[in-house]
Amino acid sequence: MAFCTNCGSDVQGRFCAKCGTPVGSDAGASGTSSESASSGSAAPPPPPPAYSGAAATAPPSAQAAGLEENLACALCYVLGLLTGILFLVLAPYNQNRLVRFHAFQSIFLNIAWIAVYIVISIVSVILLPIPVLGFVLSVLLHLAAGLGAFILWLMLMYKAYNKERWVLPLVGPLAEKQA
Repeated sequence: MAFCTNCGSDVQGRFCAKCGTPVGSDAGASGTSSESASSGSAAPPPPPPAYSGAAATAPPSAQAAGLEENLACALCYVLGLLTGILFLVLAPYNQNRLVRFHAFQSIFLNIAWIAVYIVISIVSVILLPIPVLGFVLSVLLHLAAGLGAFILWLMLMYKAYNKERWVLPLVGPLAEKQA
């Protein structure tokens, strides 16, 4: 019986069933013939090395260890730019078109929100010289924008988790082109 030189398991054929290492019939035959020539009788092959149970099991596939598609899509929105970029870089997810769409939409939406907040801040600075009305309008403007962003963020995560492709008006078509 032949043993694999890589993992030490029994080999029945030309390849190891456990690790896939090719086992040449000439290499095994020449090793046994030189042993038999020197000792006069065929010596049994050495026993395989002892392995722990953890090392003997095959690693799980990437799909089995990964997240479900809907959860990955929803997580693209959780931390905005950070998770959007993260899901574009991670290997099992960057090949999935739906995850890529949600990641790009998250990135583009957060860039758009940064621009909106810059404009709101500029308008607030312009309104502040008006004694009471300027302060009230500035606070209401920031509050409305923040509440709108929060509701949109929750809706995007909800729709993505339910495997719905919710295309936003300005950033959605850009995300579809990139995905």
